[in-house]
Parts: sequence; C-alpha cells; structure tokens
Amino acid sequence: MAHLPDSLRIEPRGPLDARIRVPGSKSITNRALLIAALADGETTLSGPLASDDTEVMHKSLTALGAQFDTRGDPWAVVGTGGRLRQPLDALYVKNSGTTARFLTAAACLAPGPVVIDGNPRMRERPIVHLVEALTSLGADLSIQGQAGCPPVRAAGGGLPGGPGLIDGRQSSQFTSAVLLAAPYAERDVELAFVEGELVSRPYVETTLSIMRDFGADVGWVEKSDDGEAGERIRVRAGVRYRARAYGIEPDASSAAYPFCAAAIAGGSVSVDGIPPNTLQADFRLLGLLEQMGCSVTRQTDRVGVRGPDGPLRSLGEVDMNAFPDAALAYAVLALFADGPTRIKNVWNLRIKETDRLAALEKELRKLGARADADRDSLYIQPGPLHGAEIDTYDDHRMAMAFSLAGLRVPGVVIRDPGCVSKTWPRYFDVFRKF
Repeated sequence: MAHLPDSLRIEPRGPLDARIRVPGSKSITNRALLIAALADGETTLSGPLASDDTEVMHKSLTALGAQFDTRGDPWAVVGTGGRLRQPLDALYVKNSGTTARFLTAAACLAPGPVVIDGNPRMRERPIVHLVEALTSLGADLSIQGQAGCPPVRAAGGGLPGGPGLIDGRQSSQFTSAVLLAAPYAERDVELAFVEGELVSRPYVETTLSIMRDFGADVGWVEKSDDGEAGERIRVRAGVRYRARAYGIEPDASSAAYPFCAAAIAGGSVSVDGIPPNTLQADFRLLGLLEQMGCSVTRQTDRVGVRGPDGPLRSLGEVDMNAFPDAALAYAVLALFADGPTRIKNVWNLRIKETDRLAALEKELRKLGARADADRDSLYIQPGPLHGAEIDTYDDHRMAMAFSLAGLRVPGVVIRDPGCVSKTWPRYFDVFRKF
C-alpha cells in the first residue's frame, strides 16, 4: 500500500465496473491462528489476512510458545499441543477485540500468570462478562483496569471446565473465546447463557464450524448432562485440535464495501473467492441489497452486485443484530434510499473500536442527513447531501464506510485513511478500482 496522506479526498464516479478480491476473513484468520497454535503439529493457512489485528495475534501466540512463518502464503504454524509457555511480558494487543478476548481464555492454559493489555481504547472495552464466564469454569482471573476493562490477568494453571454460565448479550466474542480454549479443559465444558440470549449468533456458529474442522467435538445441546433444560454448547474435553491444511475465506465484512459501492454509484462490482456455503454473517447484507432493488448474482466462487435502475428502496426498520459489522456500510447506503431507515438491535456497536453509534450519528449529520442514535439503534433520514471532512476515530470501518458516500457526493474527505490497516491495508488501492 502506498503511503496515505493525513486526509484523502474521494472523487465521485460511476457507474462502476469492477471485479476484485477482498482480503481473507479477519474473524476466521484469528480463530484459525489460535486453534493452530493450540494444535499438535504443523498447520498451513492459505489465504490468511495480513493486517494489524492478525499481526498482534500471531506475535502474542509466539510469546505463548507457538512458531510462525508468515512470510508468504500459506502461513505455517507449529502448534504447542496445548502446552503454552508463560510469556516474559504482557501481551499487547493494540485495539484488537478478537485478540484480547480469545487470548484471555487461552491464557488460562499457560503454566503461570499472563497479562493481556491494549491501547487506550481497548482499556475502555469491557471484558468482565468473559472473565465471569471463565471464573464459572474454575479459572483464576482478575481485571486490573477500570470499569471491567483490560488489562486482565489470567493466573494460568489450567481450565477446570464443567458447567458454566456466560452473559452473551454484549459480545459473541466472549462466547467464542471460551469455546476455542475449551477442548483443553480438564472436564467437558457446558456453556449456558444468561436469559438464554446470545448476540451475533452466526459468529459463534462460525467458531463452532472451524473448531470441528480442526477435530474438536463441540455442538449445541438442549439440556445438560444433569438434565437441566435450556440450550447450551457442549465441548468435549480431551478431543483436541489436529494440525491440518486450512483455507481462509475472503472477508465478508470487507466485501460489504464493494457491494454497497455498486448500490450507491450504480454499475456492478463482483468479488471473487466467496464459497456458496459460507457461514460468515455479514453476507446477509446481500439480502438487504436485493430488497432495496439491487441485482445479486451468486456463482460457485463469486458474488456480484448491480445497482438498481431507479432509486434505492428504503426498508424502514432493519435488524442487524446478527451482522453488526455491516451496519456501518449500510448506514451510509441509507443516505441514498428513498425514505428513512432505522438500524436496530445493534447496541454492541457502542463497544467496538469506537462508539460506532455515536460516531455514525455525528458524521452522517456532517453530510447533511438527519441522524439520531439511541441506546441500540440509529435512525437515518436522507436529506440534501454535501461534502464534509469525515473523522474516522481510528476505526477502519468508519473510513471504509464513509468513502462510499464520496462516490456520489462531491467534497467528501476522509481523515486518517491509514486506519484501514487494521483489517484491509490496501483498501484505498482497491477502492480506486471499484
């Protein structure tokens, strides 16, 4: 990626005509990296995402004893067989939520204390529900930060396992973190949910699928071994991960931007490499685009979106709880619909890289729209749009989402465009090819 300036002006254009490939999935890459580090033997990962988030993951796992060769594609990972070592220093994860949460659970398997820490924003992102869940499984952890936020210290010594309870209403990553470490518990793990609720469930389904691909015995059950009713997830202890060759799908969250670009600017954009049986939740965005008037073409390994002949149809209320990462691109798309849009049931956007509901409200208003955020939703009323300098809050998805507005609105300037390095370092290179 060429060096990006402090601010980047987006030039309007369209209709589009592009065929591109997006980077590998961050969600899958970081799950596979941890699993490969726990497995016994050498795993190869083809098509992985090279970004800030995956770099802090593999560097932290190196400190815990795994070996990595990330110089080409595929990456090679020599696992520890679950025998992690105690790192010399705290594991610094920057602002990578998956890394912080997944490592907090895995660190329980180390022989001694492990501290997970991050940048100032990470120290504002709550982790208390994960710590409580691991504690319910017998692990020894303590939160050293303020208001239930990192740094967090895992005493190590193992994960006893057994029945546990997790509050899954804030982030699905807490649930995935416990599950990923669970094959190395001393007893089977049975994880139940507070009030039976689990936010962003498709992300947990992705975790379960990858765990099974690497040999774990995990699945949903309707009642516990003791006969207690209620849906929960059971992981068999001792059925550990097996090293293998594994392919990483293109990232659905990243694909949302070229798909929405076609909807906004007209013309068509297709993305290569998407398997028809993908479990990634953000591909649900395609159904919304079809309802708004776009044409979606699904082939064996490619998906294309063509913008509508007329204006985009407003869908009124849209529940994006299952795929909240796509909500930022969709919020910008809503600026160009023929009526208002309410994106609802997305409270967890407030604990992402920034408070995304507050950030979207402020930046959408800069462009001339009416935008009102409440606790868990965002109302958008299109209006006469005009250019503006968009603040990105060190949030990759804010930069990518608001670049889309510049395809139709003259004078859109993205501040700190380099923040996209978190998940798609070459985003603006590819954006010029949309």
